[in-house]
Amino acid sequence: MKIGMILDEVFPPDPRVENEAITLANSGHDVFLFCLTYGNQLLNESTNGIQIRRYKSNKLIHKLSALSCDFFAYKMIMKPKIDHFIKKNSIEVLHIHDIRIAEAVFLSNKKFQLKVVLDLHDNIPENMKFYPHLNHFPGKYMISPNKWKTKEKEFIKQSNKIITVSPNFAKQVIDSNNLEREKMVLVPNTVRASFFKDYSYSLEIKNKYLDKYVLLYLGDTHVRRGLLTAIRASKTLSKTIPNFKLVIVGRNTTDTILIQEVKRLNLEPYVDFEGWKDVSLFPSYILSSNVCISPLNRSIQHDIAYANKIFQYMSFAKPILVSNATAQKELVERVSSGLVHEEKNEEDFCCKVIELYQNNDKAEKLGKNGKEFIENEFSWEITSKALVKLYDEL
Repeated sequence: MKIGMILDEVFPPDPRVENEAITLANSGHDVFLFCLTYGNQLLNESTNGIQIRRYKSNKLIHKLSALSCDFFAYKMIMKPKIDHFIKKNSIEVLHIHDIRIAEAVFLSNKKFQLKVVLDLHDNIPENMKFYPHLNHFPGKYMISPNKWKTKEKEFIKQSNKIITVSPNFAKQVIDSNNLEREKMVLVPNTVRASFFKDYSYSLEIKNKYLDKYVLLYLGDTHVRRGLLTAIRASKTLSKTIPNFKLVIVGRNTTDTILIQEVKRLNLEPYVDFEGWKDVSLFPSYILSSNVCISPLNRSIQHDIAYANKIFQYMSFAKPILVSNATAQKELVERVSSGLVHEEKNEEDFCCKVIELYQNNDKAEKLGKNGKEFIENEFSWEITSKALVKLYDEL
């Protein structure tokens, strides 16, 4: 089957899109990926079995994607590109990654009448409430998360199959859309076995943190991810734990808020902002850490979805500390792979880190439980079987 994946971003990087595309290609499908380019990337190339088709765009047009449920411009700019992609590659089924570009795809598909798989990576309408530009003029008055929620319902109704990333998210989508359970397929964001088996260890990172007690965070650093809690807890932890370091690997436009808080608390010697790093370096940071964290602030989105980082952490047998955002709390407690702190509570966060620091046997046991879970139940090779089954039946 010729599968046309639609992504309104540059590629790479997007580990979920890449994992799904490689898996389907390895299962005998022809996978074509529609994506955007803002620079000099090759317009057509093949990598890991994925046939990439890039279409030129620019950042201004991309910003219009957040307005596409209100304004016709973005849809009409993208529709001819999607028309060309479908015709040129003789696409037989469409796989839409998230909802921003969905309306343009459905407009194009009126002519082709192909089956559609809608892949909901996140609860976009809820996430939009936290976008910095939606809290200020003019975005605050131009972009409506409620309108996006209405559009999402329309897209779900028009699709043949829906993919979500966690049981909690799947239940919410089913309940709020009165959806038949057979229409829903669960494909979590898990790690490929190669992530924790075929890696190289950076000596530079190893030596940098060799004598440190490292608390590690990987990924998007938006303030809603809870890093202010970790930073504020570091005031006490830096006085309690010798050679303490909070290492933050990632970035977001809200990083200035985090940096200002570190300066306000005079924590510059104890907090490292590493910026965004290639995923190939993630194993080195994890191996150099003692405890890995996901201190999410609770929200509708964070209560129903897993952060992929917790599976990356567990795959290297590291104890994890997560906030009580429902999905990750339930998973960590079920697997017994770490401890849970109350969201936004730096005192509780601090106590849990000290508990792990003072009880190395417990920390090692929690880490071992997490690794066994990933290897035996929750690697990509295991969880992606549902995706392969979906396309076999489609």
